[in-house]
Formats: sequence, structure tokens, C-alpha cells
Amino acid sequence: MFSEVMKYIIVYLISMFKFVGGPAFGAAYNLNLVITACMTILGMMTSVIVISFYGQKLRKLIRAKYGSRQKLFTRRNRRIIKIWRGYGEFGVSFFTPVFFSPVIGTLLVTTLGGKRKRIFTYMLISAIFWAFALASLSDLLLDLLFRL
Repeated sequence: MFSEVMKYIIVYLISMFKFVGGPAFGAAYNLNLVITACMTILGMMTSVIVISFYGQKLRKLIRAKYGSRQKLFTRRNRRIIKIWRGYGEFGVSFFTPVFFSPVIGTLLVTTLGGKRKRIFTYMLISAIFWAFALASLSDLLLDLLFRL
């Protein structure tokens, strides 16, 4: 019983920091697809909520400790602004689980001026879509792998 609960907790914790890991571990542990997706969604949304409320404070704390020695106009910063202008809050939120981690994506949207309510809504929509898509894909790939 304890080992089963630990599997779900691991999927949840991994999804807080790297979304793609949740469905992969869920498939590897042979967990139910729906429960794996739900634990993955909960993990991502926990990160989104924590970073949304404390992200700016954390950013100020880090800047106060380490200073602001970064260049303002870097290739990376220009690329981030181009994505933001092209796709907006929804686009960045939608691609967060696949290209970023929930923490990085939420910090990015928060830093660029996204509204908290929209961040929650868009990240939830994104998490639901990608959790079920990636959990299904992970199960399918694992089944194909074991049939070989």
C-alpha cells in the first residue's frame, strides 16, 4: 500500500518541476492513465500557484543577493519577447509543459506582466491537454516497447 502511494507522490512531485516526467513515470510505474494525468495536473498547478504568489518576491530576493549583472538585450531575451508578442499569455502558457518547466513558464509569464487569473486559467487548460496527451503517448510507447 505504501509503495503504491509513493508512486503517485513521485509522479506529483516530478510534475511540479518537469511536467513531461510525470506521465513518463506514471507509465513506467504502470499507473492508471486518468490518475497519472490528474497527479500530473496537480503537480503543475501547485508550481503555478506557488510561483504566481511568490515569484516576484523570489526574483527580488535573488537579485538582491546576486545583483543584476545580466545584459538587458541578449539573444535569449529577444527570443522570449518575440514569443510573448507573437503568442501572448495563452501561447506561452500552452507550450510551458513541453518546452519549459512549470516553474520557468510561470516565472516567464509573471515577469512579462501576465494577470494571475489568466495565468491560472491558461496553465490549467494547458496542463489538462498535455497531461492526457503525454500520458496516453507514454502508455502507447511503453506498450510498443514491450511488444518488441
